[in-house]
Parts: sequence; structure tokens; C-alpha cells
Amino acid sequence: MTIDKAAARVRRARQTRLRLTSLGATRLAVFRTNSHIYAQVISGDGSKILAAASTAEADVRAKVKTGGNKAAAEAVGTRIAEKAKAAGIEVVAFDRSGYQYHGRVKALAEAARAGGLKF
Repeated sequence: MTIDKAAARVRRARQTRLRLTSLGATRLAVFRTNSHIYAQVISGDGSKILAAASTAEADVRAKVKTGGNKAAAEAVGTRIAEKAKAAGIEVVAFDRSGYQYHGRVKALAEAARAGGLKF
């Protein structure tokens, strides 16, 4: 049985989310497309989105030329850290949604850490 690339990513994401849900940790979830990257801080029980940032926001679009590169991911990481800290959240579990910790996902995570979030 062969599994395509997208199905394999979803399977990895499901395993991670099950683990994080059992811990009850507030999580920083990342989703990326070719042209944008999105980040959300989700409550421990998964019922509420506490903060969100993406390259589709006007504030971020004004800073970056395109939404599909590392510079854009860093801008989103900084923005999500600001919003999370404003909401009173300092500690999160990083949910990379099955993506490899590399490139844009890594850039977002490092910018969020630099912005004051603890993983």
C-alpha cells in the first residue's frame, strides 16, 4: 500500500495532535501553502483559537514582499508571539502539523521563540 505525500503528512500531524491533546498543552499550530503561512495558538482542549497570524494579514503583507518565503515566516512568527503574549500566553507546545522542521516552519518557530514564546 502506497501513501502519498499529503496523506503521510496528515498521518504525522494526527499523531502529534493526539499526543498534545493528551497533555492538555496550549499549542502553536502551523499551516503552510506555497504562497502563505499561517500560525494559530489553540487552547489545550482545542475549543478556542486564542491568537492567530498569517501572511494574509494586512500588517504582515506590508512588511514582506511575498508570503511564501523564510522572511515572511519570520514576520508571522514575530506577530504570533506578540499576539500570544498580549493574550497572556507564554508557554506553548509547537505543532508543526506533520511538516518537516526545516525552512519556513523552522524560521517561524525561531522567530516566535525570539519574540518571547517558550516551547
